[in-house]
Amino acid sequence: MSAVGDAIARAILDSVAVEGAPDGAIAPDDHLALIRASADAELEVRSVLRQAVESARAGGVSWSAIGAELGMTRQAAQQRFGDTTQPDASGEAGTEYRWLGPVTAFDEMPELALAGRAGWRTVEAGILRHRMLRTDTQWEHKRVIGRGPTRREEDEGWMLGCAMFPWVYLVRDLGVPAEG
Repeated sequence: MSAVGDAIARAILDSVAVEGAPDGAIAPDDHLALIRASADAELEVRSVLRQAVESARAGGVSWSAIGAELGMTRQAAQQRFGDTTQPDASGEAGTEYRWLGPVTAFDEMPELALAGRAGWRTVEAGILRHRMLRTDTQWEHKRVIGRGPTRREEDEGWMLGCAMFPWVYLVRDLGVPAEG
């Protein structure tokens, strides 16, 4: 197993805290917990892979190079990772989304401030980009590390916008009409 595989296996085991019997046997419920934790890890790894591909594309890497790295053709890589548009999950007619990016940790907050004044708020973050939802009012964005809004922040109108490890993005509606 690779070093990455070892780290993932250790993280899965640590998240479940399986208690083996002295003879090394594992209880059926612990087996099921390992399966659930492994499935959760698989979803996370798929998300990380997608974000890595999106980052590579934003950085100018060709589909041919990405396909070669993944052991597949250019076409297969593009079919698997190329369509990153996501339908409106709310089901509301007229809901408008867009992607803001590429942005880095150094320039994303000024970009989010500009977007917020125009009525956009972040609802999802990925490597080098934010998925934004259009509203009629201005929004303020705040980036914190690994936590949701505090009670004080909630009292001030902050709510969870989205998370992209290790960052958590809080948003609040300023109640002012969006600019232009």
